[in-house]
Amino acid sequence: MTDVREMPQAAPAPGAGGARSRWTALVVLCVSLLIVTLDNTILNVALPTLVKELGATTTQLQWIVDAYALVFAGLMLVAGSSADRFGRRRVFTGGLGVFGAASAWAAYSGSVGMLIAARAGMGMGAAMMMPATLSIITDVFRDPGERRRAIGVWAATSGLGIAIGPVAGGLLLEHFWWGSVFWVNIPFALAGLVCARLLVPESRNSAATRPDPAGSVLSIAGLGLLVWGIIEAPVRGWTSGIVLGACGAGVVVLVCFALWERTTTHPMLNLRFFADRRFSFATSSVALAMFGLFGALFVLTQYLQFSLGYSALATGVRILPVAGLLAVVAPLSPVLVRAAGTKVVVGTGLLVVAGGLWQLSRADVSSTYGDVLAGMLLLGLGAGLVVPASLDSLMSTLPPGDTGVGSASNGVSVQLGGALGVAVIGSLLTSRYQNRMGPPIAPYHLPGALSDRVLGSLGGALALAERVGGTSGRLLAALARSAFVSGMDLGLSVGAAVAAAGAALAFAGLPSRPPGAAATQASAENPDPERN
Repeated sequence: MTDVREMPQAAPAPGAGGARSRWTALVVLCVSLLIVTLDNTILNVALPTLVKELGATTTQLQWIVDAYALVFAGLMLVAGSSADRFGRRRVFTGGLGVFGAASAWAAYSGSVGMLIAARAGMGMGAAMMMPATLSIITDVFRDPGERRRAIGVWAATSGLGIAIGPVAGGLLLEHFWWGSVFWVNIPFALAGLVCARLLVPESRNSAATRPDPAGSVLSIAGLGLLVWGIIEAPVRGWTSGIVLGACGAGVVVLVCFALWERTTTHPMLNLRFFADRRFSFATSSVALAMFGLFGALFVLTQYLQFSLGYSALATGVRILPVAGLLAVVAPLSPVLVRAAGTKVVVGTGLLVVAGGLWQLSRADVSSTYGDVLAGMLLLGLGAGLVVPASLDSLMSTLPPGDTGVGSASNGVSVQLGGALGVAVIGSLLTSRYQNRMGPPIAPYHLPGALSDRVLGSLGGALALAERVGGTSGRLLAALARSAFVSGMDLGLSVGAAVAAAGAALAFAGLPSRPPGAAATQASAENPDPERN
């Protein structure tokens, strides 16, 4: 498949350009990517603040997080194919513009509903950016070894965004209003737009198929219905007709999506890719690792602030070891793949994630930060092993002309796994929290709005406890914290089981060696085959 490039005047072709130009382009792409990954952890630190400032319930917090992830995942595949067809730099810079504008909207949202809508807009911009960055990197770095190093840097940048997000969010919340955690994206977006036009080469696939909007609509609708049912289940009841109907409809729509992708002449996701174990098991491994990581961060930021009493900045500092270890380990993952093989690195990484979640699920109301630190470190270590190794396995299966769609598949795995992690772990937390809180407060016959706030989130219960004061307030606060920790433990235990199942799949399905390893080793041992 021919890969035709449209380059600025006098610019070298991406594959033939000098090392300095390639690595300069990589720096621009990675710095721009920071705002996409930064946004996740900055927002997590701000969740308790949104409870206080906007009166958001735990269910609404899940939607604030997942609106971004669902649109991100649903549009990423069509954005990836559009990048291959219309120009990867063009789609990337368009995404920067959308992301910056939606960030400004989010920063000045006056209600939870408006913030959720703005977050969906940010997801649209991120969907245009992330697959384009990775497909440009894959196009520019043609040498397999150099490409692995570049992907390692790309993955490390993602880890860096996660690492600095909590501290940056804490610092902003210490000195500014909650909207500043979104406003900070705007200067990054503006700088990225200027630098990308000057330093990043344009490329496209002249043989790319036209976009598949029908597939995109079906994927968003199916995932949205499924996640809506999971998130709303604690409020409406896990066996209620509307929840079961939404989940069932979501499954049906996703089946229709798969059938459409099999029959259309221009699928946004070529299902034939999944016939290769390096692709299918790599995408599932990333999704299951992110299920645990995103779900854990969703509950841990609330636990550290509401249960252990840390400020937003102190919480950011205490989340830092998770992301910092991820950022350190990610560049080393490709080295470990060459030494031990993809199967071992990915499978071991998922086992480490499972171990971290299990250790965190042992927390109780008397636990301290030191008691949960080991589990947090295991989360960062495991994710740092899984993501780059899986990504390299996935990208190695694709022809150059399909790198946009292929890299988008990786992004979909990250966002879909994360969205489901927040939905499932958050909903299990909410269900147990409400079950533990409901009976004790029922005899007091609280007004409907007040009862909903107490049952809606730990922050709401603590706010009422502070207002009541005295012995009654202390008892309510203790009951709420105990109920929250019990729900957190349940959710994290399920996350550990999911990650362990992912490890079993990785050990069973991924190839033992990275693609081309055998040939590379043979070449090294016999540099001149004609002499043998």
